[in-house]
Amino acid sequence: MVKRLVLLGFVLLSVSCGGDDAGEPTEVVLVTHDSFVVSKPVRAAFEQESGLRLRILQSGDAGAALNRALLTKGNPEGDVFFGVDNNLLSRALAEDLFEPYEPPGLDAVPDRYELDPEHGLIPIDHGEVCLNVDKGWFAERRLAPPRSLDELSDARYRGLLVVENPATSTPGLAFLLATVARYGEPGWQELWRKLRANDVLVVDGWEAAYTAEFSGAGGSNGTRPIVVSYASSPPAEVVFAGKPLDEAPTAVVEDSCFRQVELAGVLRGAQNESGARTLLDFMLSERFQADLPLSMFVFPVRDGVELPEAFRRFAVVPERPLELSPEEIGSNRDRWIREWTSIVLR
Repeated sequence: MVKRLVLLGFVLLSVSCGGDDAGEPTEVVLVTHDSFVVSKPVRAAFEQESGLRLRILQSGDAGAALNRALLTKGNPEGDVFFGVDNNLLSRALAEDLFEPYEPPGLDAVPDRYELDPEHGLIPIDHGEVCLNVDKGWFAERRLAPPRSLDELSDARYRGLLVVENPATSTPGLAFLLATVARYGEPGWQELWRKLRANDVLVVDGWEAAYTAEFSGAGGSNGTRPIVVSYASSPPAEVVFAGKPLDEAPTAVVEDSCFRQVELAGVLRGAQNESGARTLLDFMLSERFQADLPLSMFVFPVRDGVELPEAFRRFAVVPERPLELSPEEIGSNRDRWIREWTSIVLR
């Protein structure tokens, strides 16, 4: 009986480690948010080249996924975490969640995207959060859309803007940070008081804002022609349109754009640390980076990666996006959200 129990324990241990007969791991686990997508051919290419099965564990938005990783600190559910952005970077690094690693492909990434000098977190993609406008709505009414953050509080745009709550939404937080970067203290608070007086609508997340309230989204019954979304939203409208389009039905207000960089790292305590490094190498490869635009509608961080036609024609890459350092965000994020809540929702 004792021998049978010992044997059973050995078998269970082998299975739980995802190993083969020699005890080597046969899979690598990526912990990420619900918006992560990789095409089937690119996923298959990684598995063929590495000899590892890629298992993807998704858990809510970026903030929820990071919270889950923090709860399992030291005994992680996977090997690699993807989805920390510059708005959450200081929090992730303060918790010592990641093992430093510098992939060879990092040489092809511009310094402006490398936010962690210790290489605990590696940049994978970037995407700017921006105001988007419904071009047709404004054209029908012969009203010029806003060209800057300054114009949002104008009476002409009363009741036209929908934004996401920064306490519950990543783009909502980025837009709050955009106003802080542009106006500083106490200018950003004054802008939001004006926006509240101008009947801004606040919803919990991007899905509710863009697909339900925004008038410019394909198939939407929304009534608000200004929304907080992404610089890549216009090409998405073209790609997913039911018929070919010569131009995007929506446009980006470049003055409002705030840069987001998404990063990934090897989780400390990973069961397959070698496989985790192999996956990070692949995520910076040209193959994976070229897959990003039409999989997740973000931009590659690697130089020299050719963008698909829809991105070349309709996406916007702002020359001077609004930015704040991860350190400043980390020191003030919670206070800014509390103050925003007090000004806008109470």
